[in-house]
Amino acid sequence: MNKREFIQKSALLGFAATVSSMGSWAKAAATISSNVNSASPRTAPPGGNLPVAFLLGKNAEVLDVTGPLEVFAGAATTDGELLFAPYTVAAKKEPVTIGGGTKVLPDHDFKSAPQPKLIVIPAMDFRGEPPEMLDWIRTASKATDVTMSVCNGAFVLAMTGLLDGKSATCHHAGFLSFAATYPKVHLKRGARFVEEGNLASSGGVSSGIDLALRVVESYVGYDLTVQVADGIEYQGKGWLDPNSNEAYAKLPAFNEENPICPVCLMKVSDRSIKSSYKGKNYYFCSTSHEEVFDKHTDVFDRFLAEDLAAK
Repeated sequence: MNKREFIQKSALLGFAATVSSMGSWAKAAATISSNVNSASPRTAPPGGNLPVAFLLGKNAEVLDVTGPLEVFAGAATTDGELLFAPYTVAAKKEPVTIGGGTKVLPDHDFKSAPQPKLIVIPAMDFRGEPPEMLDWIRTASKATDVTMSVCNGAFVLAMTGLLDGKSATCHHAGFLSFAATYPKVHLKRGARFVEEGNLASSGGVSSGIDLALRVVESYVGYDLTVQVADGIEYQGKGWLDPNSNEAYAKLPAFNEENPICPVCLMKVSDRSIKSSYKGKNYYFCSTSHEEVFDKHTDVFDRFLAEDLAAK
């Protein structure tokens, strides 16, 4: 039995169960679902096989790729057929080293990749990637149902210009850099995911699983999506509420007892890199982040003002 047959058989067995038999998690999820908007409906062909392209780049975050892949690989249509046909794509059909030193051989390069209905863009080290990557995203996105970024894959999606004038989110540690670099994009802090037209973005890492579940729901509805989540024993309910990243909506406290880099929000152990702003010392993890802060104190001030207004 090949992997596709195994997944399909597993999906069919999972879907044989009813939502009512799935226990307390499904009941709790149903309660939350009744209080939030459902995903906008999309057309799911009975035979499924909607192509999903997973973009690979240097040091791509592993869970940004594998989390949504697990969701999309297990989703099925109402007829029990696999809903999606995932594939990987990169600049060349050569092994790509992603997070943790994992090497992945892409299924396609940009020239051979079939037109996808969905594109998944993980966080990656974009330095050294060819401009063809951005060109491919722009062109392919003209015919996608969803082009979604996960974590700081939002930076790559924003580089295409497709997010200009639209709302998006990213990992909370990238908020200041993202807002400073892409002022035409309306950054939403505290969002688990953001959807606008055929573009979507999620918060950090595990948020991509929630956005993937949200996308599945838009094709096959709530009940079948709950079964996908139950099949992978995913207890998170963020896919039911796009505003559930409230914990990251505000900046942390910056003080001498708790030195945190205001750009990436990492705790600073070496206080040698610092900048004084409005009579207060701020400490940085690197000189490059100090430079970003000094150049974009207007963004930092805006965030502080938003936080104060939200109290």
